[in-house]
Amino acid sequence: MKICLECQKHFVANNWRCPRCGHSPARVEDFITLAPQIATQNDGFNPALFEQYAEIEASHFWFVGRNKIIGDAIMASFANARNMLEIGCGNGGVLSEVGRNFPGLRLSGGDAFLHGLAYAAKRIPDADLYQMDATNIPFREEFDIIGAFDVLEHIDDDERALRQMFSACKPGGGIVVTVPQHPFLWSRTDEYAHHKRRYTRKELLRKVEGAGFEVERVTSFVSLLLPLMMLSRFMQRRHEQTENPIDKGFRISKPINKLLGWVLGLERMAIRIGLSFSAGGSLLLVARKDLFPYKGTRAANAAGSIARRETNSLLSNSNLSS
Repeated sequence: MKICLECQKHFVANNWRCPRCGHSPARVEDFITLAPQIATQNDGFNPALFEQYAEIEASHFWFVGRNKIIGDAIMASFANARNMLEIGCGNGGVLSEVGRNFPGLRLSGGDAFLHGLAYAAKRIPDADLYQMDATNIPFREEFDIIGAFDVLEHIDDDERALRQMFSACKPGGGIVVTVPQHPFLWSRTDEYAHHKRRYTRKELLRKVEGAGFEVERVTSFVSLLLPLMMLSRFMQRRHEQTENPIDKGFRISKPINKLLGWVLGLERMAIRIGLSFSAGGSLLLVARKDLFPYKGTRAANAAGSIARRETNSLLSNSNLSS
């Protein structure tokens, strides 16, 4: 179900015209804008990275490896899903890969920045793409899968985003999430990328379960390469650098890229057969929304109540400002 941003009515329709009040969200650059106040400017992401990511993510070992691990997680837990929403879809790199591997899956993507959606539209022209605030998702029980891939660390109120994901997820469906791990790895790379935090496993589990989800799987990845990553971050702290640290990390030779990709491929195989790593550069988490989410655990009851109150409050504020 969609939620009208004007009168808060829940409705089912192929378009965004509210059957009660007739309101339709504006279109900007051919995208439905659900949070126009942050469409071009916010502090959650460096928009300069869209162009950089678009150039290298099809071949860079980290993007390629992560996307394959995400695909494996979807296949293992949500093989029968009919639709998927990716929060913070950016250039559409993950969604396009998911579309290739799951051709029957109806894809939707939301991102705060219109700039990223322009790239995504070229990659996945059949997807429904929205300019959206992850802390105010105007859907209720709409999606079988909701993905957030290296997105939550960019959001100040990540717990609210998770509760909104819970509300937008169908009972029986779930979420697939990746985030950067280990606060001790914090460096200029995180600052340049506008990260708000790096997660511990305990913190991520607490926040996901607090939103009402039941965690099915959690594992680190980029684990075999963790010593190399630690050395890189340590060197960033010791030496003053003026160049973009992310750009420097992307500029690796083809042989090294291939070698690192081979190592990450070994991790993928281990994770695919059910092994889990306790430490690594990133965390992968899969969680499910119970078929009866508001009749189950205390956390689910609380999360459902909070999500409903927040949706009503945020939409009411939208009404006041419009």
